[in-house]
Amino acid sequence: MAFDYKKEYKEFYMPKNKPGIVEIPKMNYIAVRGKGNPNDEEGEYKKSIGLLYAVAFTIKMSYKGTHKIDGYFEYVVPPLEGFWWQEGIEGIDYSKKENFEFISVIRLPDFVSKDDFNWAVDEAAKKKKEDFSKVEFLTYDEGLCVQCMHIGSYDDEPATVEKMHDYAAQNGYVLDINDKRLHHEIYLSDPRRCDVNRLKTVVRHPIKSLTNKK
Repeated sequence: MAFDYKKEYKEFYMPKNKPGIVEIPKMNYIAVRGKGNPNDEEGEYKKSIGLLYAVAFTIKMSYKGTHKIDGYFEYVVPPLEGFWWQEGIEGIDYSKKENFEFISVIRLPDFVSKDDFNWAVDEAAKKKKEDFSKVEFLTYDEGLCVQCMHIGSYDDEPATVEKMHDYAAQNGYVLDINDKRLHHEIYLSDPRRCDVNRLKTVVRHPIKSLTNKK
């Protein structure tokens, strides 16, 4: 049976729909950076998703070709994720989606080296006959966070975020969002196939201990 990151690491991908504190280890990702409204059908966000999945599935199916990855095992491609921010705004203003900046990511298995990644990007570019120059290998050390499963529309996330921040404060933590530690979402539902009221999204914010507040 293929290794499924969502099932094997439930504490990262399947939290309860109430806030909790979690320590996230350093992970490697396929990443594409961009700007603009994620709902724009011709926008950078939609294009980034196509690039990510092309590389992700090139790596996943590599065992069928000539490029052999050391330590490879069969696995389910991890879910789409996104880091989001808006310049000059503390937190997220959902009414100004056109001002979004993002890093779209898909987690890489630990056995994927930088050389393997570069091979996959080249292979995907050849197959798709597209420009994959925006795709990068990203290592992200997220650290201590508060997170919660949000169920429903993305536009309703502020209520969940407020609960997360209240929970963090009640447990001796303060928010630590900055230019290196970002608002993070993990998408467990496909909005094209799921009723908006049943969408499942992990929302995660970086925090630090109140005693370490500077």
